[in-house]
Amino acid sequence: MNKLVIGLLSAALAGAAAPGAHAQKAPAKTKTTTKAQTATKPVIYSKGAAKAVAAAKASAVAKQAPPAGGQPRDFALPAKEDFTLDNGLRARLVPFGQVPKVSLMVAVQVGNVHEGPNEVAVADLLGKLMQEGTATMTAAQLAQRVARMGGSLSLSVGLDQTTLYASCLSEYAPELATIMADVVQHPAFPASELARLKADMKRQMTLARAQPGTQARMKFSNAIYGDHPYGRGLPTDAQIDALTLEQVQAFYKAQYGAQRTSVYAAGRFDAPALRQAITAAWSGFPQGPAPKIEIAKPLTRGDLLTQDRPNAPQSTIVVGLPVVDPSHPDYIRMRVMNSLLGGSFGSRITRNIREDKGYTYSPYSSLNTRYRAGTWTETADVTTSETGNSLKEIMNEVERLQKEAPSADELKGIQNYEGGMFVLRNSTPDGIIGQLNTLDLHGLPDTYLTEQVKNINAVTPQQVSETARKYIRPEAMTIVVVGDKKVVEPQLKKFQAERKKPL
Repeated sequence: MNKLVIGLLSAALAGAAAPGAHAQKAPAKTKTTTKAQTATKPVIYSKGAAKAVAAAKASAVAKQAPPAGGQPRDFALPAKEDFTLDNGLRARLVPFGQVPKVSLMVAVQVGNVHEGPNEVAVADLLGKLMQEGTATMTAAQLAQRVARMGGSLSLSVGLDQTTLYASCLSEYAPELATIMADVVQHPAFPASELARLKADMKRQMTLARAQPGTQARMKFSNAIYGDHPYGRGLPTDAQIDALTLEQVQAFYKAQYGAQRTSVYAAGRFDAPALRQAITAAWSGFPQGPAPKIEIAKPLTRGDLLTQDRPNAPQSTIVVGLPVVDPSHPDYIRMRVMNSLLGGSFGSRITRNIREDKGYTYSPYSSLNTRYRAGTWTETADVTTSETGNSLKEIMNEVERLQKEAPSADELKGIQNYEGGMFVLRNSTPDGIIGQLNTLDLHGLPDTYLTEQVKNINAVTPQQVSETARKYIRPEAMTIVVVGDKKVVEPQLKKFQAERKKPL
């Protein structure tokens, strides 16, 4: 019986058994009760108790199955306007929704991947300086202007590109677009802020390096990508200290330009006014260099790497290998396979080492995409004493999926999850902008979005198993463990000895 119903029934019966609870307390009397009286005394329920009893009986009846879900529908990309300026800058405007707000993004294909060996973190320092104002506005004035529009503005630097995000009330869209152009084209680069920004970076890097998750990911990336910028670790204090304002300015001049820049807008806005504002604000931006990202050549190593973390109660595990990127025909199958294997809360690895074994709280697998490269990884923080067993169970689930195709029902649940999450992610202006930027960065057609739900649901159980066999090969995986070496090392030796295919 449902625990809630039992609780309500107990409370109601208790109330029925104490009729004096709402009356003046009667004097106590001594009374003898015979067994016969007890046996024949009728049970009288209050009105509330009777309802609780009825509810309890109703809950005992087998519940009906929920109604079947609706048919999956493809994502319909809203009508959009694309245009390119003479200097090569591209813009995509997407009218969307009814809320009188607009989201904008400027994406410049310049990131850490463009840094030279002696320029590590220069893209990050440049990004921080760009937020310190323009040739005509201080940082405070910039923040005040955006705030008066009911908006916000932020900048982030990634491996492949730098992105400037902003939003505001619809009526201010042209003005905000002009401000964003000013931030990118006319950064002030105030020398007075350089020391403070570098000190902040060093503090942030020190904190990040102390995290076992960061340590494991850095070690894994270096093993897979080697000397490519994707494989670099976090910048050291010495590398940050060595950066100069002249280096930042030279990097900006060499890397930034209209040909590497895209402007996106989604929401409610006056399309002609916004188009005119973008054209006027960006037409004078120099062409700059053509888009270029050095394609990485990831390594399949099959190594077992460790980093000691004395007396750590948990071990951080990263297990993975190179796989295909979104431009590959097998990528959608990889998405579905990953979600079933470890990429969703109801996935097999999660059920095994979290729900059944209790080795970890929140394991997850993911596809980590880069430009024309990618990796599949399973990550988990596991109890130190169960490090070896956790690795064993992860490999067991991989091999089980390789040998046995999932049932149609199990796969359907995953497809519903993946298709539903995809549509949800595209239900906001920010989501639409992010998807369009992904298309542009990876050179994908619009059909990658518009046919994605259909392609997800077209994957068969046999294809899931085939994809696992083709790409998720235990013998080729790089394994990183950050934990208490004296406790973990004997477990890892045993794990390796028990593997059918040596690592």
